[in-house]
Amino acid sequence: MKMRQLGALCLLTLAALASARPKAGPEQKCKSGPVDLVFLIDSSRSVRPHEFETMRKFMIDILSTLDIGLNATRVGVVQYSSQLRNEFSLKTHAKLDAMVKGINEIIPLAQGTMTGLAIKYIMNSAFIAEEGDRPQVPNVAVIVTDGRPQDRVAEVAAEAREKGIEIYAVGVARADMASLRAMASPPFEDHVFLVESFDLIHQFGLQFQDKLCGMDLCLESDHGCEHICESSPGSFHCLCLPGYTLNEDGKTCAAIDLCAQGKHDCEQICVSSPGSFTCDCNKGYKLNDDKKTCSTIDLCAEGKHDCEQICISAPGVFTCDCNEGYTLNNDKKTCTPIDLCAEGKHDCEQICISAPGVFTCDCNKGFKLNKDKKTCTNMDLCNTVEHGCEHQCVSTLGSYYCICPEGQLLQEDGKSCGTCKSANIDLVLLIDGSKSVRPQNFELVKKFVNQVVDSLDVSAHGTRVGLVQYSSRVRTEFPLNMYHTAEEIKAAVMKVDYMEKGTMTGLALKHMLENSFLESEGARPSSRNIPRIGLVFTDGRSQDDITEYAKKAKEAGITMYAVGVGKAVEDELRVIASEPQEKHFYYTTDFTAISNIAENLKLNVCPEESQGEIEVKDPCACESLVEFQQATMSSLEQLTQKLSGMTTRLEQLENQLLSRK
Repeated sequence: MKMRQLGALCLLTLAALASARPKAGPEQKCKSGPVDLVFLIDSSRSVRPHEFETMRKFMIDILSTLDIGLNATRVGVVQYSSQLRNEFSLKTHAKLDAMVKGINEIIPLAQGTMTGLAIKYIMNSAFIAEEGDRPQVPNVAVIVTDGRPQDRVAEVAAEAREKGIEIYAVGVARADMASLRAMASPPFEDHVFLVESFDLIHQFGLQFQDKLCGMDLCLESDHGCEHICESSPGSFHCLCLPGYTLNEDGKTCAAIDLCAQGKHDCEQICVSSPGSFTCDCNKGYKLNDDKKTCSTIDLCAEGKHDCEQICISAPGVFTCDCNEGYTLNNDKKTCTPIDLCAEGKHDCEQICISAPGVFTCDCNKGFKLNKDKKTCTNMDLCNTVEHGCEHQCVSTLGSYYCICPEGQLLQEDGKSCGTCKSANIDLVLLIDGSKSVRPQNFELVKKFVNQVVDSLDVSAHGTRVGLVQYSSRVRTEFPLNMYHTAEEIKAAVMKVDYMEKGTMTGLALKHMLENSFLESEGARPSSRNIPRIGLVFTDGRSQDDITEYAKKAKEAGITMYAVGVGKAVEDELRVIASEPQEKHFYYTTDFTAISNIAENLKLNVCPEESQGEIEVKDPCACESLVEFQQATMSSLEQLTQKLSGMTTRLEQLENQLLSRK
């Protein structure tokens, strides 16, 4: 609600008996102090034209006595009937001449008399900052009407007065006194006027300017008020700004401390300001939306922490902790698993498997965990695991090994049996698919490949076979790791399509060297010493150089075989073949004879085989002595493993007997 420095305006009591006196001329402007004044004039149809002109002159006469200006008196005019028209607002004119011109241009509405609607308008739309209303400046409304309102005025007038608007009600002729009193501010003798005709309305104007131009002691004397001086006829009194109370000296003001007086509803902290307060919270708490109560600041819930596992919240702070099985590190943030196995805090007989704060027991290979979940018992691995032995599994203490039938040897994978050790190879065949081969001969080439495959012990752990076809370009038909049985390889070979075109043997050798023997293509690591063999089959002269990549292939440890048919050039075949060339170079004039080459080729791949015949070896020959030595060492190694297992088991039994004592 606005502060009322009403001074002269509160004293604008319009005494009914005041007599006419000469108007103040332009040189006699009264200094009433700043006022925001709005005229609310009735222009209903009952107001005759000459009466409206009298009302127009009435307003101009009053304005001519006032100190008009944006920093002095501001004036607005609103006319009303059944509807409203804002003729000009408080901010529109800063000079008297402009206001007089605006009043002379008013055209009456000539309808009903909606006085309540008009009061509501000036309250909500005229006395507002956007229209020029100033804070801490008195608001004065002068209502001039000639009849009874056609709507309710009491409630809206009371609301306007409550908002600080001082209302003067001037009734003419047929105006209703009860309605005038309902609109006007108290005391009614100073704010309510009723005259018989518009010709007498100048009496109100004379009395209005008489009071307005009277001496203002607040302006013209040393009143001593600390905050606000409010004039009254021949006197004044002091007031205080909101939030302050007047001291006993009647002049100075003291701040009203609502916090100290306990007149607040803050849950934790009350922060006082004159006549009001705001609420705050203790450290670790935050103010809720109601601006009164407080809630704990939960840094853990808000994610404002750096704990690795558990965050424990307190108002505005937090501490870190760890899950069960972990211990908090010195940084008080991160956690480390408690390793009971490493700390020796377990009773496992053989293997301790740690998890944070707990452990489980397990056993070495060849042993099984007993029902007590701690001790271990030897088990027959041949009967309990997928041992993979091709012929026979032999159990030992905590282990096993495979053996083969008489006449066969255990292969390098330790499980499969074969007629020769060299059956475990990585073999890539490069077959000529050039136009000169012809389709019917290409089918014979595929049969040749399958005949070679039949002579090998093909498996994932034994021999692996890859196939590359070349002509003017090179194509991998299948890599070393695609098929693991001879049947799969042979079926894939028969599905290979004939390429035709040229004979780029050098390009094929390059492709084999750079791609076919990569581990990603299925070749086993060179550290395993598994032979890598490349077999080139061609029927004519190469259209590119073969020397560079034939040499590089052999330098890379690849054993090269060269098989030529028909128009194949012998010199080129010898360049491709490894030493001794007699064992790695084959030639025939006719495609129908290549099956004989396949049979001879088998002798070099697996030299212990001899076309079904058993080779009788000299027991004193060097190779026989070496083979005997290897077999003896293998048997000794197996016997050593058995003895080691028995020793371990005896130690366990001894420990168990001692623990029972």
